[in-house]
Amino acid sequence: MIPFRDNIPSRRYPLVTLLIIVVNVLAFFYQLLLPARALEQFVGLYGVIPARLQLTVQYPAQVLSVTVTALFASMFLHGGWLHLIGNMWYLWIFGDNVEDRMGHFRFLLFYLLCGIAASAAHIVFNLNSHVPSIGASGAIAGVLGAYLLSYPFARVLTLVPFLIIWPVVELPALLVLGSWFLVQLFNGTAAVATTTETSGGVAWWAHIGGFVAGMILLGVFAQKRPRRYTWEEI
Repeated sequence: MIPFRDNIPSRRYPLVTLLIIVVNVLAFFYQLLLPARALEQFVGLYGVIPARLQLTVQYPAQVLSVTVTALFASMFLHGGWLHLIGNMWYLWIFGDNVEDRMGHFRFLLFYLLCGIAASAAHIVFNLNSHVPSIGASGAIAGVLGAYLLSYPFARVLTLVPFLIIWPVVELPALLVLGSWFLVQLFNGTAAVATTTETSGGVAWWAHIGGFVAGMILLGVFAQKRPRRYTWEEI
């Protein structure tokens, strides 16, 4: 499913959502400027590498410093245009309402914590992986989790791929985001049995961890009740 828009206008300008998008885009353009070898080293330094933690006993200060930096930096880096556009698209559609409910500063803190929780989940389920993990999808998954709890019956205009027919229909957020989470859970469970030290791909457990963190942290960061809306709004 590919969402286009929801039917809940935000009451305040999504300043932090827009700022996060701008930072991600600028960081990606910086990546594009790097030569291939330099880019590989850059991602290796600022990506989250679970196996790096195995060196904590020998080099505790160095590993801790690099890991903490990577936890924050990795959520602003991307592996390609589709990776970037897909993440920013979801953030723009669903982030404004979550930011509206939390307020600017609270939303920023919420977003960063969801990103950290996502990386932590990825590490737990990929302890021996030497592959750097980058991307904003874990943090954005937290936004989706918070949106699902806040507006489960909001309508989302969605493209539904089905064989040769791709209809655009309005679906409740519960179905759109709930099915998204189930796909992550199914693939994450399947990946546990097949992940190797050098296998890459999608960090499914980062998505799962971020989504669950967003649902939990919503109760901590929400300042107001969810917006009231009717089925006639669009």
